[in-house]
Amino acid sequence: QVLLVESGGGLVQAGGSLRLSCAASLSSGVIFGIGDMRWYRQAPGNEREMVAMIARDGFSEYATSVKGRFAISRDDAKKTVYLQMNNLKIEDTAVYYCKIDRLTSSRGSYYDSWGQGTQVTVSS
Repeated sequence: QVLLVESGGGLVQAGGSLRLSCAASLSSGVIFGIGDMRWYRQAPGNEREMVAMIARDGFSEYATSVKGRFAISRDDAKKTVYLQMNNLKIEDTAVYYCKIDRLTSSRGSYYDSWGQGTQVTVSS
């Protein structure tokens, strides 16, 4: 089983910054590789939307609403993906989730693994 543990959420004033982290591990076995890593968010009453994606080769994509303000990065040695969020706006308030499209391990391959979510609240 893939375990994704997010951290770094919290309460911040508009214009402030937060850095989210999401570390991957296995309940048993050794991780060989991780494919695309993504951050999603879901605000109350809204559908879950993708915020950013980073591929193994470093290629990244962003939702239009966060371009120029958010930066996604990954550290494969630490099995961790990050989301640096700058110039936060009230409309960025949501629960943020990380997702791994594919993870290969000594126990086989795992697909579409999600973290438990971390709350980000931006106040005026």
